[in-house]
Amino acid sequence: MATRDDIFAWLKCYRQTLSENKDYLTRLDSAIGDADHGANMDRGFAAVMDKLPSVADKDIGAIFKAIGMTLVSTVGGAGGPLYGTWFMRAGMALDGKTEVTADDWLAAFQAGLAGVQQRGKATPGEKTMVDAMTPACAAMQASLASGADMATALEAAAAAAEQGMKDTIPMLATKGRASYLGERSIGHQDPGATSSAMLFRCAADKLGNV
Repeated sequence: MATRDDIFAWLKCYRQTLSENKDYLTRLDSAIGDADHGANMDRGFAAVMDKLPSVADKDIGAIFKAIGMTLVSTVGGAGGPLYGTWFMRAGMALDGKTEVTADDWLAAFQAGLAGVQQRGKATPGEKTMVDAMTPACAAMQASLASGADMATALEAAAAAAEQGMKDTIPMLATKGRASYLGERSIGHQDPGATSSAMLFRCAADKLGNV
């Protein structure tokens, strides 16, 4: 079971990871985007950290929804609406909960992915964050179905997200700013898939052993 404190530890890990990799994400985005993904995500999750004390007594679903609204209002580019939607949809799946099981996490991750796909009109193979999130959800579902515990399932999700991130390198971008480059988008790792993989990695590191 994961509690509010565990959720905060996960979010703190992600905020720290984004801060440490801000320039890396910007370099990835400079090749196929607007060169602002790192700065935008760093700014957005700094705002999330500022927001958390005001929702510390809320249920986990409400916390996620507040995070989503904060991201929509503070993150520029596509990242704000997409990550904001991910957290808001995940929050709807966790509505009223003060503890979260592995099955709850899977439902939240799947709801977040569905929201991102609906908002961004993206499907796997188009060189977007969906290419990290989709295999992560599938791997977690398969792991839990085989009887694995939460730690194993979250690690499977993180590993699949990281592989999905790498798999964007040879893809031709057909969605978002990168799609304007046509074949010149081939050979570059998608920044949104990269920040998504970081989110799942922090989940495995901070939520897997609770």
